[in-house]
Amino acid sequence: MTIGQARFRCVLSVILAWCALALTGLASAGTATAATTWTRVSAGVVYRWFDITAAKGTARAHLLSVDLRDPRVSVGLLYPGAVGARAPVSVLADRAHAVAGVNGDFFNITETQHPGVAATGAAVGPAVVDGQELKAAVPDGQRFGPALPPGTTTRDVLGVGRDGTARLGRLALDGTVTTPTGRMPLGGLNQYAIPVGSVGAFTSVWGTVSRLRATCGTDTDRAAPCSTDTHEVTVRGGRVVASAGAPGKGAIAADSEVLVGREAGAAALRSLRIGDAVTVRHQLVEGRSRTPYRFAVGGYPIMRGGTPLSGLDVVTSAVRTAAGIADDGHALLLLALDGDGEFRSGLTVAEVASVLRQAGAVDAVNLDGGGSSTLVTRANGARTVTVRNHPSGGTERAVANGIGVFYGG
Repeated sequence: MTIGQARFRCVLSVILAWCALALTGLASAGTATAATTWTRVSAGVVYRWFDITAAKGTARAHLLSVDLRDPRVSVGLLYPGAVGARAPVSVLADRAHAVAGVNGDFFNITETQHPGVAATGAAVGPAVVDGQELKAAVPDGQRFGPALPPGTTTRDVLGVGRDGTARLGRLALDGTVTTPTGRMPLGGLNQYAIPVGSVGAFTSVWGTVSRLRATCGTDTDRAAPCSTDTHEVTVRGGRVVASAGAPGKGAIAADSEVLVGREAGAAALRSLRIGDAVTVRHQLVEGRSRTPYRFAVGGYPIMRGGTPLSGLDVVTSAVRTAAGIADDGHALLLLALDGDGEFRSGLTVAEVASVLRQAGAVDAVNLDGGGSSTLVTRANGARTVTVRNHPSGGTERAVANGIGVFYGG
């Protein structure tokens, strides 16, 4: 047995010990019963389910444990090929040849507050795939999902660095737009909402959906009216090639970027002329680590250093998805609750944090839940994955992204 295998078995033993304690009523999240044995998905990846008697009733949890010490195992972002698009987790996993996965970040699912404006399907937080930035975070007031715990932000992510270890972090957009009249900060990158008075950049990975939603709401009120002062320019080869009074839609060429401005940002873009030189620079940066992310997905933290964050919701029970980090970043725990009618009462966010802590996680994030909660695994030799939980809507919901588990052995 290698050291890595020993550590992985140690993590599993923590989870098994928790289940044993829960059977005697000692687990703070409730009593676990009818726990299955671990099912091997691949080397380094195992799955099981168990029931929890929680505050509002019995919840069924589906859990993946992923050994990141195994060089054949990796974790990455599942997404539909465009930021402004959605697909079910099973479809995303099959396309990427993942052996397992769960749904990811909250996303722009509806636009009931802005009639006539298309919902983009884009995620709330930052996203990184194969070391490349896809998008930055929308302003905190523009997010979808439960209220953020104090001290957290839409810029918070869970990810795996190029060193192969998982960690929580915070990715901020660092960017500028340089024009003949000066330089201005870039306020957004492939986001469904940009800050008031700013300019946001959209690249070919945005997709074809309308960019109008980016100018609706405010930094503190998602439901506020859309701005009436907007402008858009297309930059190709470092020059302005098109200009329009309102955000458009359709595919963006790989050699182009579309800049969308509102209020002061719109005024700056409106002053540009066809042929003007424009340089757009952007990157996602993390102040606390010098190790770049190989993969990152948005999600709000619910536990750090083995302690659940203060201010977690202890009242609202729901079907949820979450991810925990154990073994000094070398193990990832992916949890999705069952949405079957018998178990739909779910857990509170505080209970989810407790479940992951008892399972051995030190850090954890809450991901999108409700009808989005989905966990899939691929049986040995199977061509497609199997959905292990029951989505609460009766069928899988199309989601913005997910966390995929891959085996290269």
